[in-house]
Amino acid sequence: MLRLVLPKGSLERPTLELFAAADLTVVRGSDVDYRASIDDPRIAEVRILRPQEIPVYVAEGLFDVGVTGRDWIEETSADVVSLGVLPYSKATTRPIRVVLAVDGSSPWNAPGDLPEGVRVSTEYPNLTARYLVEHGVKADVRLSHGATEAKIPEIADAVVEITETGRAIRAAGLRVVATILESYTELVANPAAVADPVKAHAMRQLMTLLQGALEARGNVLVKLNVGEGDLEKVIGVLPSMRSPTVSKLFGDGGYAVETVVAKSTINVLIPELKDRGATDILEIALQKIVH
Repeated sequence: MLRLVLPKGSLERPTLELFAAADLTVVRGSDVDYRASIDDPRIAEVRILRPQEIPVYVAEGLFDVGVTGRDWIEETSADVVSLGVLPYSKATTRPIRVVLAVDGSSPWNAPGDLPEGVRVSTEYPNLTARYLVEHGVKADVRLSHGATEAKIPEIADAVVEITETGRAIRAAGLRVVATILESYTELVANPAAVADPVKAHAMRQLMTLLQGALEARGNVLVKLNVGEGDLEKVIGVLPSMRSPTVSKLFGDGGYAVETVVAKSTINVLIPELKDRGATDILEIALQKIVH
């Protein structure tokens, strides 16, 4: 039914890991194969291509749905429908930032400080040109095919580049003067495909699985037993997504309590629960959380 396109390159591995966690495992002949499949009746075809191309291919109807970054959607001005954000990137859950950076010793502190004819190197020439025009800058925007930070000062006066932490930009001796865009990965669709009720329903179901898998990351299910006299003390220390589930145990056995908590807090939480009277404490990994 759906023709799906996924990103190759730095987003490839985290994307395939997310789809596997959503029980949409991508199968292909080898790690360099551009054709793949997913054993799911909603997905008829899978391709793995560069994320820069995906918005255009989806807009043109070559694919019904695809995964790409907001940065490439804005760069290509592709007519696609966003089905929602998938907050993951190369290595973190933070968005990437498309930033304008200059040499650390430069006198320029804002986009409007750039002089006429300034040389700007970037992998985002369209996005960059539009941004600089909006700030009244007449720039010589040049397409970069990589190693963009290294082009200052001999080849360029400024760069527009992506960063997650800013570490690489600082290491190159550059200074960020503006953030042009914050970009998450998104699931995007062809407008005509979204207008098809059957395809639109299938897309929503895929998004439910993907977002459920992302929601489960970093969380665990905690289950425990506690006597009636200690119940309030245990509940008082338990964080939860809404409120803990509390069930009466058979006879006079007290209560069973369960809730979802952040994995990062579990090393402090479990000893505290035990100190407050909890017993039979279980920590259980989660695969999906669907609201």
